[in-house]
Amino acid sequence: MDSPFSRPKSCRTEVRTLILSLVIIVTIISVFESFTFPHGTTLLLLIPAFKVPFIESLNFTFRSVDSPLNLAKLRELPTLRDNVTTNTEPQLSLNTPEVLHKEEDPKQFWTTEVSSDRKYPIKGAPNSEETKRDIHSVKELAFSHLPFSSSISPVNGILPLNLAAESPVIPVSYDFSAISVEVIEVHPNKRNSELLENNSVVFRKNPTVNIAPYNNQTVAKDNSHLGNGQSTPLMHASRRRHGRYRSMKHRWSSTHDPDLLYAKEQILHAPLVTKDRDLYAPVFRNLSIFKRSYELMEHIFKVYIYPEGERPIFHKPDLKGIYSSEGWFMKLIEGNEQFTVKDPRKAHMFYLPYSSRILQQVLYVPNSHILRPLALFLKNYVDMIAAKYPFWNRTGGTDHFLVACHDWGAYETKLHLELRKNAMKALCNADLSEGIFKPGRDVSLPETFVISSQNPTKDIGGKPISQRSILAFFAGKLHGRVRPILLKHWENKESDMKIFGPMPSGHRRRRAYIEYMKSSKYCICPMGYEVNSPRIVEAIHYECVPVIIADNFELPFSEALKWDEFSVVVLEREIPRLKEILLSIPERRYASMQENVRRVQKHFLWHNKPVRYDIFHMILHSIWFNRVNTLWA
Repeated sequence: MDSPFSRPKSCRTEVRTLILSLVIIVTIISVFESFTFPHGTTLLLLIPAFKVPFIESLNFTFRSVDSPLNLAKLRELPTLRDNVTTNTEPQLSLNTPEVLHKEEDPKQFWTTEVSSDRKYPIKGAPNSEETKRDIHSVKELAFSHLPFSSSISPVNGILPLNLAAESPVIPVSYDFSAISVEVIEVHPNKRNSELLENNSVVFRKNPTVNIAPYNNQTVAKDNSHLGNGQSTPLMHASRRRHGRYRSMKHRWSSTHDPDLLYAKEQILHAPLVTKDRDLYAPVFRNLSIFKRSYELMEHIFKVYIYPEGERPIFHKPDLKGIYSSEGWFMKLIEGNEQFTVKDPRKAHMFYLPYSSRILQQVLYVPNSHILRPLALFLKNYVDMIAAKYPFWNRTGGTDHFLVACHDWGAYETKLHLELRKNAMKALCNADLSEGIFKPGRDVSLPETFVISSQNPTKDIGGKPISQRSILAFFAGKLHGRVRPILLKHWENKESDMKIFGPMPSGHRRRRAYIEYMKSSKYCICPMGYEVNSPRIVEAIHYECVPVIIADNFELPFSEALKWDEFSVVVLEREIPRLKEILLSIPERRYASMQENVRRVQKHFLWHNKPVRYDIFHMILHSIWFNRVNTLWA
């Protein structure tokens, strides 16, 4: 007969075995999570207490595109604090930055003065029936397992990879009520471990990156003469110059990720192209790669434009002036049916349709030198997008992009960590030294000065070489560090060096300015407050070889174009030798560069109705190419 104690002893053994098994399973899950889901919370999904309703914990909203905006009220909005809460539990408390270290902004426009009794809310009606219906529909979108079918058509008779098999989208539940973001002042003597206690987030300026300006020695050679599979891709050229940028891994898969991976493979094995009717090979790094990438973009690339946002900051393009590039892109992408989709589930990238120029006009208080309200406004908009849609959270913003041409566009992203570090930014202020613009991820946006929105190509063209009697020309204001040095050395010093300060205002001044550019061999394009200048594109429009003086400037479309074939880059320290440098260029070499300026001009022209390979399509291609190039396999 069995002992009366034998069965309990056996039970105790089974319990110990079960506990040991559970410990092993939890350990395996934790290790697996740390390697596979760096941004996920797999372990929390096993604990019901950590699961909270999605979306309900956030209640801020933006009004529709067509709703009016009270500019007077916007200017009265306080600038320093933002508390976004709901009347339901749990709540998300986002205490926005009150104190930033002065080094956070290189232009010292971030004040250290704070006022704890002011708020900067986003208006909304969180308890309205319409909002509740929106939340319900978003929840259905976020949590439904939708095996979307691919919309790709064959490219050049080649079918893409099999996209039929998919994994369901599995969203992650977060305990938003436990999040509290506190910004503290950075003290240089404190260690990072001391600054990052209690879930605090420290905002500080990224280290300065000392990168030599774009010059002849850093240009990758065009190996398009090599056979299929042997050419050096454009994507490798940018890595050699600046190091490789790679986007974060996606938190869960998308049905359209294989589209981009297929395109990446096709670009890497592009067929050889030596001549093309529409493209001039000498101005391209690798014509074969560019042409194949462009064709794939035309067949595959789809963008979703978020409809949220109030005019005039959102969805209202500014088409005139030196910051008009962002407005023209907004106008043309919103009116485009080839590259945009109404269903966000079919998109490869997502466009944040705001204007950095109008944001500055509406919210910036003149002479206040405080940019925080602008950055806070954009941060709140992105937070709203991330709460309303699942797409930002899937990638941490790496498949989202904005287009900003105002000098402050880069700094307006500073208060949102993922917007600053993950999202793609097409910026006119493409300064490599400030730690915001990242080559390989971000896009250098050409700065264009448009006078007539009805006819943006007005006055395009220039005189032949035989009628260009002026060696070099510059006229403009003396802001920034470079222009005063330029005038110090060359104003009224040489008869063939027409270097002036500001010209008289008015129509005659503009006509004289254009005439000088059309009559000069070289047009001097020094940086102003920031690295870019509309003179670069103006010089190309008037068929004058641009001379670019702006250290650490990533030139537009540099992943595709060979700038040394149609421009001259002069280091800031070499300004005293400017005439010597220009005269050292052989006449035959100058004639080739001037011809290349004429050939590349088509890639820098806006049209009311976009044409193939124009500036709109070139910007879109840079966005597409960088996204494909940085995608994880």
